[in-house]
Amino acid sequence: MFRNLLCACLAFAAVLAVSAPTRAASAYDIDVGVDATLDRFFANVRGARELANKSVGILVFPSVVKAGFGFGGEYGEGALRISGQQRSVDYYNTVSASVGFQLGIQERSVIIMFMTHSALEQFRRTAGWKIGADASVAVITVGIGGSIDTNKITSPVVGFILDPKGLMYNLTLEGTKISRINPR
Repeated sequence: MFRNLLCACLAFAAVLAVSAPTRAASAYDIDVGVDATLDRFFANVRGARELANKSVGILVFPSVVKAGFGFGGEYGEGALRISGQQRSVDYYNTVSASVGFQLGIQERSVIIMFMTHSALEQFRRTAGWKIGADASVAVITVGIGGSIDTNKITSPVVGFILDPKGLMYNLTLEGTKISRINPR
């Protein structure tokens, strides 16, 4: 029993060490990652740019790292752009934790589009916005070379999850907490 508890504690400490950043990225570094992620998204998914142009705000996390061994943790930093602006207006981090069967490290990009002004304003005025509690995000799954039918999207907040190859995962964002940060 003691050995199992010790293993669980060591695994949890390893997850925290891998998923927590040693320092926050600079605003410039975050913006470079946001630009690259959006470029990859627009190049791989037909209709993505059109949907982005219809949105009132886009929150992009270029690199969200999830690590786990029984206990899991996830962390990433990103930026919010409003109404297709090329510059970021605010910076955020995303954090989540989980318990259950999991092993390894995974990296992904997350794009959240706010389709209504009220959804964007609720997000911006909520400290520590939690997906599932403060708002529901409809995760759209699209394969490589796929397309988005922008006329069928009716949710006020939609999300996309991309792996480094551009494929979409059929994952959830439930339980993810997003908070404003001040990068250096």
